[in-house]
Amino acid sequence: MDAVATLYLIVLNVITLMVYGADKYKAVHNQWRIPEKTLLILAAAGGSIGALAGMYLFHHKTRKPKFSIGVPSVLVIQIILFRLLQVRIIK
Repeated sequence: MDAVATLYLIVLNVITLMVYGADKYKAVHNQWRIPEKTLLILAAAGGSIGALAGMYLFHHKTRKPKFSIGVPSVLVIQIILFRLLQVRIIK
């Protein structure tokens, strides 16, 4: 993987982790919440590791099936796609 893609994934996963933390903070303090759609889009865009870490670090959205099943599923799909791309690039 090239440096730009690696930097993209690192930055996106850090941002995703922070957004999940911010949403948990807002939930606890009865403030305006970050839409679930936004949280899921961040995971799908490559931030699934940050999303999963945020879910368990902040104990946030772990009981909702679209998160507890969806985010790990997205991560598995991303890993498979990455491996397929890696194999095609190497050959």
